[in-house]
Amino acid sequence: MADQRQLCTFFLDERFFGIEVEKVQEVIRYQTITPVPLAPTVVCGLINLRGQIVTAVDLRRLLQVGERSDERLPINIVIQTRQGIFSLLVDRIGDVLEVDDDCFEHPPDTLDGIARELIRGAYKLQGRLLLVLSVEKLFSRDILNRAPKLAGGRA
Repeated sequence: MADQRQLCTFFLDERFFGIEVEKVQEVIRYQTITPVPLAPTVVCGLINLRGQIVTAVDLRRLLQVGERSDERLPINIVIQTRQGIFSLLVDRIGDVLEVDDDCFEHPPDTLDGIARELIRGAYKLQGRLLLVLSVEKLFSRDILNRAPKLAGGRA
């Protein structure tokens, strides 16, 4: 019998992503973001989460998906890491899915740039591909500082 894992899923455009549910502290609606001067482009700023200051990272910018095309506000997925608590800004939240480790595959060859480093692998689901992000790599100082420099303002 295959081992199973639970993933918190979310969308960036039509791309379907997941992170281990154990890493997720909570999912909350959009919060006011205070910009941080001289922060990497992918760091939108800071949010106040019940008195705790949390860094908000725009996954669209980090994974080079492009800017949001509509007026909908992003959703915060609050993540616990060894480096502290962070918020991932995503387009919309999915479900918690239970997936079989037997269905896990290495990252697709079509990935390039930082996405190739951050995506641990994929699960082929009925009608779609679920890309699994490595939370450990996502919040390393090296990745945030090497993130693409995009033109335009902050989220």
